[in-house]
Amino acid sequence: MSLPKQLREESDFEQLPDNVPVSATIADIEEKRGFIVYYSFVIEVKTKGGSKYLIYRRYRQFFSLHQSLEQKFSPETQPGPYACILPTLPGKVFMGNKQEIAETRIPELNTYMKKLLCLPTWVLLDDLIRMFFYQTESDSQQVPKALRRLRPPTRRVKTEKPKTDLLSSPRAEAVFDFSGSGKLELSLKAGDVIFLLRRVNADWLEGTVKDRIGIFPESFVKIIKPLPESDSDEEGRGSKSKEGAQSSYSCLHCYLLEPSGVDTRDVCVEEDLSIQPSYSDLLARMRDVFQVEDIALNYRDNEGDLVRILDDEDVALMVREGKSGSTVKRPVNQFPWELHVTYSSDLSVYNTEY
Repeated sequence: MSLPKQLREESDFEQLPDNVPVSATIADIEEKRGFIVYYSFVIEVKTKGGSKYLIYRRYRQFFSLHQSLEQKFSPETQPGPYACILPTLPGKVFMGNKQEIAETRIPELNTYMKKLLCLPTWVLLDDLIRMFFYQTESDSQQVPKALRRLRPPTRRVKTEKPKTDLLSSPRAEAVFDFSGSGKLELSLKAGDVIFLLRRVNADWLEGTVKDRIGIFPESFVKIIKPLPESDSDEEGRGSKSKEGAQSSYSCLHCYLLEPSGVDTRDVCVEEDLSIQPSYSDLLARMRDVFQVEDIALNYRDNEGDLVRILDDEDVALMVREGKSGSTVKRPVNQFPWELHVTYSSDLSVYNTEY
């Protein structure tokens, strides 16, 4: 394996462990439908020992890594023998098409990672670098849809799609109209025939209608032919979808407190239960779910009082309390914390029960 020039010239490089990353290249981008729609970079990492693996990272993870490295190694913040000049990370972009922004960032991020992995060996051994390029369990379980930048161009071969026996396929008929919230949910019209792919949880199914794939509540349809028993198991949420890639849906229980009553929703997202979403992502998703702009996010503390969420630190506190303080028995794929959405100007909801 060819190593970066600076590393080859360092006499102590051979003393480094074999699992130290020496190169990283973005192989593709993938759309993720979490609390908001975002794009993740699929990165092939090569180690000093010759192994290769894929990791999945968002731009915000690059940004967080760079901020931490600046605090630890930048000459401006930490002058001394272990200071070094860090490569330049492409800045945040606040407006524009998310896919185009992600595609544009690929060469810049590749350059950033190349320069990062050419830093002195004592930087490479730092936990910040090691953990960023480490393949987590979540990384290893994901199946990439494509790796465009790692595959040589090939001739396109025409193939015929096998004919599907529609009468033997698991399917359902929509009894009511259902307006899906966001790209993840499948909008239905009464009378639509939905071909079932799998069960998400006790209340939601995944299916396809008119070349669209998404999830929808079972209560809106009439089952004509049920899914096989193995696909109907509530705990089988990691089964393969129609496209062959693994999907993992998690469900968030949330409420909108209105003067007329409480509007309760179950929001399904492609995120692991261990995720800690950002405040801005949660706010954007709740605005989309309830179609209300002037809202505030809250959670209930262990005493039953509403606590308003104002930033990412409040979200972290909500997640911690949800994991440690909840005694409620929940479905296996439901988040242990819940969101209580109120109108921003309505302060009467605090220190009250409903």
